[in-house]
Amino acid sequence: MENKLFVGNLPWAATEADIRAHFSQAGEVVSVEVMMDKFTGRPRGFAFVTMGNAQQAQDAIAKTENVDFMGRPLKVNVARPREERPSFGGGDRPRSGGFGGDRPRSGGFGGGDRGGFGGGGSRGGFGGGGSRGGFGGGNRGGFGGGDRGGY
Repeated sequence: MENKLFVGNLPWAATEADIRAHFSQAGEVVSVEVMMDKFTGRPRGFAFVTMGNAQQAQDAIAKTENVDFMGRPLKVNVARPREERPSFGGGDRPRSGGFGGDRPRSGGFGGGDRGGFGGGGSRGGFGGGGSRGGFGGGNRGGFGGGDRGGY
């Protein structure tokens, strides 16, 4: 794994062929992986280059680090192994509330027992529930509901 390099600060216009040609001055380039944004399909500005061996990787770092490549100075170093991250929605913590709320009564965008944007709770929120009002609910007023007035 010592021969895999992280290459950052790439120009958006850089193609796999451009990167391969630039790094081939230091030795055999086994593979080039340009990271693309999964939503837009555009390059994210970094890539991984795998060199033939560890010595060629060190030579590539020495020859390309902070060197101008298509108008931008490259950031090149040995790639670190990818860190394990918990999957979204997984894990062993209960997720009440909305968008990231991990406290049992946090509310948030879509839930919890303190209201939130769209639901739940005894304290109202944008569109739901509660006895303390909010945008659309409750009995103490708010924008659209309640027995104590509102808009």
